Amino acid sequence: DSRQLTEPLKEGEMSSYAKSHRRRNEPVLDGLPEQQHYPDTGCEVSMSCLTCPLPQCKFDDPVWYKTYRRQERDLEYLLAHIQEGLSVFEIAGRFRVSPRTVHRAIRRIEDSPLAAQVA
Repeated sequence: DSRQLTEPLKEGEMSSYAKSHRRRNEPVLDGLPEQQHYPDTGCEVSMSCLTCPLPQCKFDDPVWYKTYRRQERDLEYLLAHIQEGLSVFEIAGRFRVSPRTVHRAIRRIEDSPLAAQVA
């Protein structure tokens, strides 16, 4: 509706805003999960959402979680390469991935800020 909010409504027209059914003396109910009962079943990361070690929920931002998991995996490949002295082919065999995947993972970690922490 492109009309200004100051224009009066014609008879039979509905207003474009939703009216609240709450009375002035009634408390405002929170629409967030705090006021809802739900089972805390957790996920593969933690048995319970309330004890989860992640900085944010994997369901809130799936792209972030995928990146987080990839960085952990890449770091494992790099540590096996540096600390254990394994070759790319040995790492690929241990983790059951292709040698190209190991090369990509090591390159990603070496190009990221995490490389300074590992070295």
